[in-house]
Amino acid sequence: MNENQSSSRPFRLLVTGGGTGGHTYPALTAVRTLRARLLAEGRSLEVLWIGSPEGLEARVAPAEGIPFATVVTGKIRRSANPLKMISPANVRDMARVPLGVLQARRIVKRFGPDVVLATGGYVAVPAGLAARMCRRPLVLHEQTVRLGLANRKLAGSAAAVAVSSESSLPLLPEAVRASAVVTGNPVRPEVLTGRADKAVTALGLHGFERRLPTVYVTGGAQGAQQINNLVAEALPWLLERANVIHQAGPGNVDALRQRAVALPPGLAARYHLTGYVGPELPDVLALADVVISRSGAGTIAELTALGVPAVFVPLASSAGNEQAHNARHLQDAGAAMSLSGDVSLPALQNALGPLLTDPALRTAMAERARAHGRPDAAERLVDVVLSVAVR
Repeated sequence: MNENQSSSRPFRLLVTGGGTGGHTYPALTAVRTLRARLLAEGRSLEVLWIGSPEGLEARVAPAEGIPFATVVTGKIRRSANPLKMISPANVRDMARVPLGVLQARRIVKRFGPDVVLATGGYVAVPAGLAARMCRRPLVLHEQTVRLGLANRKLAGSAAAVAVSSESSLPLLPEAVRASAVVTGNPVRPEVLTGRADKAVTALGLHGFERRLPTVYVTGGAQGAQQINNLVAEALPWLLERANVIHQAGPGNVDALRQRAVALPPGLAARYHLTGYVGPELPDVLALADVVISRSGAGTIAELTALGVPAVFVPLASSAGNEQAHNARHLQDAGAAMSLSGDVSLPALQNALGPLLTDPALRTAMAERARAHGRPDAAERLVDVVLSVAVR
C-alpha cells in the first residue's frame, strides 16, 4: 500500500476487551484520542469492537456510536487451589473458546483492521488469537501492575505490550520484555479539568468548614459495603477532623442516613451523603484533599494523574488479587496508604489521621502520587498503536 492510498482510506482499528470499567474505559479513551489525532491529520477512523453481550462494553460501545460484535467466550474462575480450577464450569467454558476464536477470525478477516487493540478481560482472548491467525498486529494494554490472565495468554502474540507502570517490566515474561512499552493507563480527559468551587455549588456543601480538609469516600458506582461500614463507624472521629463527601451507592443511602441522624448538628453539616456522583466527579476530585476508595486500576490512574493522596481499601476478591498489588505498589513508594488485611477503625485512624492533621504530609504524598501519574497515557498508547499498524 503506497502512502497516498494509506492516507486516503480510513484507519481501521479493532478493539477487544471489557467486562468491567477497568478494561472498557481505557479502550474508549484510546479510541477517542486516536480519532482526534487522525482528524487533525485529515484522516478518518473506522472502529469495530468485539466484546461480550453481558459486559459493560456492550452498552458503552454502541452509546459511543462504535459498531459492536460479539463472540462466544469462556470465563476462567480462578482459585488459589489448582484442583478447584478443574471445575465443571471452567471445563465447559474452556470448550467454548475454540468456537469464539473461529467467530473472531471471521470478523477480523472481514473487517481487515490495521491494528487490534486488546485491553484485557476474558473476551479479549478469542479476538487476540484471531489477530495472530490473520497476521494483524496486536497491541495489548495492561491496566494493573501485573499482567492479567487474558493478557498473559496473548502476550506472546503481541507486537507491543503497553503497561501502566515501570514496576510491571520486571514482572513480564523475559520473552515479552522487548516488546513492552510504558504508556500509563488512559484517563478520561474531563477528570483532569475539575474545579473545587463548582463541587461546592453543585452539591450544596455550604456547611463545610473551609479550614478543614475534605475527604471523598467512594466504593464505585454501586458503593462498597466494607468501606461504608468502616466510614459509618468512623464518622464522629472523622468529622471532628474533616469534611466528608460519601458516595455510598444508591442502595445504601437510607441505612447510612439513619446512622448519621445521631451526629451533632455541627458535625452533620460537614457530612454530605449521596448515592451516586455523576458529571460533577471531576469537581469533587478537585475539592478532595484525601480519597478513601478501592484500588482498581482506573481509580489509581485518575488519582495519580491528579496527585490526590489516598487511603486504599483493596477489594480482596479482585482477580489475581490485583487491587492489593496496585495499592501496595503506591504505598511502598509513599504515594498512598493501604488497608490490606486489617480493615478496622484503628487501622483507618492510623492511616488517615496523620494526613488530616498535617498539610505538609498531604502535600508530600500528593507529589509522590503525581510522580506515578501519566495524564498523557492515552496519547502514548495511541503512539504505540500507530507505530505497529499495517501500513
